[in-house]
This record gives sequence, structure tokens and C-alpha cells, in this order.
Amino acid sequence: MKLHSQGKFLKKGIVFTAIASMLMITACSANGSEPKYPTKSIEGIVPFGAGGGTDLVSRAIATVAEKKLGQGIAITNKPGATATVGTQYVYDKKADGYTLLFSAENPGIYGVLQLSERGFHEFYPVNIMGRGIATITVPKDSKYKTLNDLIQDAKTNPGKVKMGSSGPGGLSFMVTTMINSISDTKFNMVPFDGDGPILTALLGNHIDVSVVALSAAIENAKAGKVRVLAVVNDEKVKELPDVPAITETLPDMKKFLPWGPFYGAWVKKDTPDSVKQSLVKAFSEAQKDPEFLKLLEKMAVVPMGISGDEAEKFWRDWQSTSAWLLQDAGAAKVSPETLKIPRKQ
Repeated sequence: MKLHSQGKFLKKGIVFTAIASMLMITACSANGSEPKYPTKSIEGIVPFGAGGGTDLVSRAIATVAEKKLGQGIAITNKPGATATVGTQYVYDKKADGYTLLFSAENPGIYGVLQLSERGFHEFYPVNIMGRGIATITVPKDSKYKTLNDLIQDAKTNPGKVKMGSSGPGGLSFMVTTMINSISDTKFNMVPFDGDGPILTALLGNHIDVSVVALSAAIENAKAGKVRVLAVVNDEKVKELPDVPAITETLPDMKKFLPWGPFYGAWVKKDTPDSVKQSLVKAFSEAQKDPEFLKLLEKMAVVPMGISGDEAEKFWRDWQSTSAWLLQDAGAAKVSPETLKIPRKQ
């Protein structure tokens, strides 16, 4: 009898403890308390090769953000198929905040180019760190002294002026499409496998002109290897103070600006809000780090540090401009209208 009574009390104690634990959990949930994050290392995926702009910016900010989070961010490069391989990899992971996508602008036009079903619409922007600026650049001994010289020649000799291009969606293709749409020009688009070969062709006088990232243009312009006719921006930049903004020659370009490559960190859209908030806070603080800002300045990247709704509006504006430019140029494989991408007014 005594043993039986002890057993009954023991069972009652176990049941009481279990109920109390459940009540505590319920109370925590009711109070909005969430499990601690992060409790382990975070995986950061860069869908491009090592050493490129996205890789450099991502590794720099991750080094600072991990100190704010109290857990490491291990960056891994997963390049391939215009960054679709790495983007799909992150999409396939759990929406728990332990896999981040560090990407450039490419996923914004996957749909119209029919490269992938994935895209930024399936991710939450933790931080868009900065945007790049493009330049209209010619060889150092080019006959074109100004952007107007180039525009007039392209009008007079349609299809004759050789423009280096990395293909639909690339920097040179997109900016050239903008110029064509407002100035009635037509260039001879010479294809190259990337921006590096384009710059080599410019230096060797194999093409007449191309659109080059500001960071590459600065270095070569200061060395006297190329001449920059304009920056694709609505105002001059301090790095090349004597070079006019493209809107000084082509005022209607303003409707497309700001436009250019950009770098950001994303997490899956269904990630818990508390995790998103932790990431946003950490990356926002990391964005202000002096060493990180020095890197952006060295790369001629305009600092942004935006997240959430503000970042979403930025990339959707970029997507609208880019998608409809591709459509109007006949390069889109799927109409932006089909994908419900509005034309930017």
C-alpha cells in the first residue's frame, strides 16, 4: 500500500510538472517571446565566383555583422548559370534565418529572361548595402571627345559604331537600350563574355565604346588608358569631377535613374519576423562600420543601407525599369506584363 501510494504521488508530480511546463510555454508565446536567434553559425551564399564585387562586399559586411549577431557567418561561393544555382540553393533551405543569400541585382530579371522561377519576390531584403554607377567609356585616343559626339555619329551611321556588350541584362546592353530609346540611335552590339573582356577590347581599340562600371573606369581613366564621356547618373561623381552626368547631354535619361548594379543580403520570405528583425538590426549596424564604408568608397559604390519596405521598393523600381527595357528591345522571353511587373511611370 505504501509503495502504491508513493507511485500515485510520483505520477501526479510528473503530470503536474508537464502541465506547468506547457503553461510556461503558452505564456511565453502569449507574451510574444521567441526562441533565441542565432544559436549556431549562419551560412552565407554568394551565387558568384570569388573575388568579384558581390563577393568582396558580402564578405566585408558579414565580418562585421557576425560580431553583432554573436555567431559566425560562413560565406560560400556557389556560382553558375547567372547566379541561379546559388539562389535556388538558398530557396531550398529552411526559412529559419540560418541561410542568407548575398546577391547582386540579377534575380530581379530572372523571370523576363526565363532563367529561373526564383527571384527576389521570394526573399526578404535584410540589407541593400549599395549601388554601383556605370560610365560611357571610349579608348584613350578615340575621336569622340564628348557624349554628344558619340550620339551624333551613332545617329549618322546607324549600326556602325561598335559597342561592347555582355548580352541582355548586362550593364552595357541595358544602358545602350536606354540611350537608343530616347536618342534614336542604333549601335553595332559586339558580344563579349563578361565585363573583363570588354575592358580589354576597349584598351586594345577593338571596339569604339562600351559601358563600364565606375570602379574600373576610374582606375583606367586616371592611368590615361581610357576616356570617360559620361557617368550614368543624374549628377557628377566626386571620383571623376570633370566628367559630366549623362543627363547633361540626354535629360530624358533621368526617368531611368538611379539605375545600376547593386549588392544586398536576403533571407527567405517566410522566415520568422523576430529573426528578420535581428538580421536587419545587425546588418544596419554593420553598414555603418568605417572599414566597410571605406571599401564601398574604394569600389565607387554608393552606400545605401536600406531594408524591408524601402529596399523592396528600390529593387522593384529597378526591376520595372530593366524588365520593360528588355521587353522594348525585343530581348525579353516573357513579357513583364505576364509576370505582373508594372511599367515604371
